[in-house]
This record gives sequence, C-alpha cells and structure tokens, in this order.
Amino acid sequence: MNVDNTTRRRRSDIFGGEEDIRFTFPAVGDERTLLTNVLAAQRATLELKCTGLTAELARRTVEPSTLSLLGLVRHVADVERRWFRTVLAGQEVPARFSTDEDPDGDFDGAVPDPEVIADAWHAWREEVAFADAYVAEAPHLDVEGHDAWRGRVSLRWVLLHMIEEYARHNGHADLLRERIDGARGV
Repeated sequence: MNVDNTTRRRRSDIFGGEEDIRFTFPAVGDERTLLTNVLAAQRATLELKCTGLTAELARRTVEPSTLSLLGLVRHVADVERRWFRTVLAGQEVPARFSTDEDPDGDFDGAVPDPEVIADAWHAWREEVAFADAYVAEAPHLDVEGHDAWRGRVSLRWVLLHMIEEYARHNGHADLLRERIDGARGV
C-alpha cells in the first residue's frame, strides 16, 4: 500500500474530489425528500468505495473478519430486499445471498469470481430500484409492514434504518478500501 504523505490533505478530500455530488441536495424540504436524498447519498457512498475494483472487492483485509466490499454489497442487497419487498410490500421472497442454513452467505459467498461480482451488483441495483419505486409510490411515510423482529414498522422507520445500515457499513467500507489500496475519504 503506497500512500503519498508528502502533500497533507484532509481524509475527506481524497475520495470523490470536486465532482462528488452525493451530498449536494438541499438541506431543507419535506421529510420524504430529505430521507430519500440522504439514503441515496449513503448508497452512492458504498458504490464509490467499490469503484475501480474487480477481484479486490472480495478481499478480506481485516482478518479474522470475513467482511469484504463485495460482501457488503451482497449484504445490503439482502437488507434492501428484506425491508422493502418482504416487510413493507408483503412479498414472500427469499434473501438473495443468505439462507437459514447459511446465514452469512452474503459475506462467505463473496468470492473473486466475475460472475459473482456481476450478480451482486445486479442484485443490489435491482433491490435499490424496487425500494425507490416503492417509496415514490407510497401514499405517506406511515405505511406499515410487519417484521418478525421489530413487529409493526413504518416506511419512515425503514428509511431511517436503511440510512443507519448504510452509514455503519460505509464505515466498514472506508477501512476495507484503505487496506486494499490506500484510498480514503468520505
């Protein structure tokens, strides 16, 4: 890992650069707009952390943890699917990468195979598109679903939970990516 320390810069200045528009949306507005903009920025952050990587996406760089960037993509695809399709939309669909027999399949199955990588990105984009459409079509944020873990949940709560989920995992992604090639930043 080669990190040029001759020019001192803030950690946040390194990733994204001046063209980074993830957080340029207005900081005022109605609740749905603010929540969906913040969630979109968190999703874009995870995607940015994975930019330019192929097989390295599956690298586990913080042993003994099985975390990898590819595992995070697979994990959040399953999380999006669970909350938006299963809990809120009431669809009876299985997780894409985890099962009762292999509850950590999202991480353990993250291997440096081009087909596995392409499938993870396809699944994630498909689940994000479904979630975005669901949120856009919902009449209000008090739409409810039922979850075996939490009981009754509102769309508002799910959006907040998804922001928290991505924010936590983006912190993991920061460390994973920096260990892979020294890239750092917001």
